[in-house]
Amino acid sequence: MKPLDVAVKAALSAGELILSSYGKLKNSEIRVKSKNDFVTEVDKKSEALILSEIKQYFPRAGIQAEESGLARGDGMLWIIDPLDGTANYIHQFPLFSISIGMMEDGVLKTGVVYDPLHREMFTAEKGRGAFLNKKPARVSKTALLADALMTTGIPFRARERFDGYMASFKTISLASAGMRRGGSAALDLAYVACGRFDGFWEINLSPWDIAAGALLIEEAGGRISDLWGHPDYLKNGDVLASNGLIHAELGQITRALEEKRREE
Repeated sequence: MKPLDVAVKAALSAGELILSSYGKLKNSEIRVKSKNDFVTEVDKKSEALILSEIKQYFPRAGIQAEESGLARGDGMLWIIDPLDGTANYIHQFPLFSISIGMMEDGVLKTGVVYDPLHREMFTAEKGRGAFLNKKPARVSKTALLADALMTTGIPFRARERFDGYMASFKTISLASAGMRRGGSAALDLAYVACGRFDGFWEINLSPWDIAAGALLIEEAGGRISDLWGHPDYLKNGDVLASNGLIHAELGQITRALEEKRREE
């Protein structure tokens, strides 16, 4: 079974598990890891199920997962968020997803983002394009930031950078055609990949928030970088993703604000 098929199989199974408890969580099944950061028993069970599926076919692979951390293996590394948008899930706000990415020798090769509530499966393989429910997905053709619908995530846990982020939020909101905040970074990236949004940026993310969606963006014809335009987003957690056409314009804003922050 090839990696994409395993990732899809795991995502579908985890999706059914997640939906089986949707709207039925008890307070005893929810734990606060830190302010604005929750984990539920469903997160843990979803991750265990996904890991079981992967280990069945790739027993020597490395794992980097939100709840269980990093376990090194051979040249293959699976990067997993078993429930991206846990706060949404707890509050029955209908935007959450499963994110499964796979790297080989440091190169993203497979990406799956699955929205179980809306039955939307976003998939990508390196060099083979991006798809939504098996139909080709492409980024938008919006050429100007003034015409762009943007999305972002609010970095509640990056308190020392919050003011700088809010400055970028204000600047990009005023420069663009609109702003949305959904609460699942993986879905935000998937939505850019299929043209629903024109661009996305966020700071202080983790690799499991980004990996699968990053490949979707690239394979759908878009561009993803850190806020400086460099390819270090998986390491530093700062992400700027777009249809490619507005990337330079967005990058001018994020770079200027980052330079100002570093001078302060």
